[in-house]
Amino acid sequence: MARADLIIKLVEAGSKGNMELFNKTVEALIAEERSKNHNILADKLTDVLRQNNKPKFFNNENKTNTLSLNKNNQTLFFETIPDINLRNLILEPKIKESINELIQEHFRRDLLRSYNLEPRNRIILAGPPGNGKTSLAEAISSELMIPFIVVRYEGIVDSYLGETSNKLNSLFEYARTRQCVLFFDEFDTIGKERGDTQETGEIKRVVSSLLLQIDRLPSHVIVITATNHPELLDRAVWRRFQLKLKLENPSKKQIGEWIDKFQRDNQMSLDYSKRTLVDNLEGLSFSNLHDFGLDIKRKYILSLPNSNVRNIVKDVLNGLKNQFSLTELRGEDVE
Repeated sequence: MARADLIIKLVEAGSKGNMELFNKTVEALIAEERSKNHNILADKLTDVLRQNNKPKFFNNENKTNTLSLNKNNQTLFFETIPDINLRNLILEPKIKESINELIQEHFRRDLLRSYNLEPRNRIILAGPPGNGKTSLAEAISSELMIPFIVVRYEGIVDSYLGETSNKLNSLFEYARTRQCVLFFDEFDTIGKERGDTQETGEIKRVVSSLLLQIDRLPSHVIVITATNHPELLDRAVWRRFQLKLKLENPSKKQIGEWIDKFQRDNQMSLDYSKRTLVDNLEGLSFSNLHDFGLDIKRKYILSLPNSNVRNIVKDVLNGLKNQFSLTELRGEDVE
C-alpha cells in the first residue's frame, strides 16, 4: 500500500494541474515500491511516466532522446550494495554529528513531511585525497540501507558535448525513481567554474544543466559530491548543497584512535608507545595509514614464525619517511 502522504499529494497535483508536483510524487511512489522490491509495479509506473510526460527538468534545447536505462545498462554508473559502516570510520565529532543528524532526518522523513518539510539530500565533501570522502558517502548509503550509485565519468563525458547533456539526463532520470545515494567523485571534473576563460560555451551549458538537475532531485535521492580541489568548483555549486563538510588529514587524536583500532582488530601490539607512533605518523592521510597497516601485516605474515613486530614497524616507518619526505623519525625508541 502506497504511503498516505504520497496519495494525498497525487490527488492534490491532479486537482491543481500541477505537473511538477505530479511528476515528483509519482517518482517518490516508484522509489517507495522499489524499496519494497515491488519491481514490476515500479517498472510499470516508470513506463507510464516516461510515455506520458516530457520531464520539465530536461534542457529544452536538447531534442535527442535520452538513453533507455535498465538494470543491465551500467555504462553511466556503478550500482552497488554498500558494505562500509559509519561506526568503522574515524571522524571528527562535528562531522559525525552532522551525518547522524542527516540520517535521522531521512529515517523520520514522514514526520518532517507532516510539517511540509523535506530531509536534506545534497552534500558536498571537500578536502585532500585519501581522507575518506568516498568511504563516508558509502557509509551514509549503508546506514540508510539504500543502493550506492557511483557516477562513471568515462561513460558520461563524451567527445560530443551535446551527448554529455543527454547522458546526464539519462542518469538523473534513472536516479529519480530510486531511493539511493548518487555519488559524484572528483566533482570538479564536471562542475568546473563557468567563469573559467579556458572552458567552452558548451561546457558551461553542461554545468548549468547539471546544477539544474541537482536542484530538482527529489529528497529520496541523496546526492553526494566529493572534490580534492574545491577552488575549481563553480561558485553556484556551493549554493546547491545544504551540508558542506571538509575532511582533513587525521589529527593526532584520530591517528591515536586508528592505532588503537588497528591493534584491536588485528590482535597485535605494534611494540611502540602510542605517542611515538603518533608523532611519526603525523601528516599522513587515512589512506596512508591504511597502507602502513597493510605493509606491517604483509611483512609480519611473510616472516612467520620468527616475526619481530618492533623491527617490522621500524622498517615500515623508515619506508614512509623516504616515500613522503617526512621529517626525521621522532622518538628515541624508534632509532
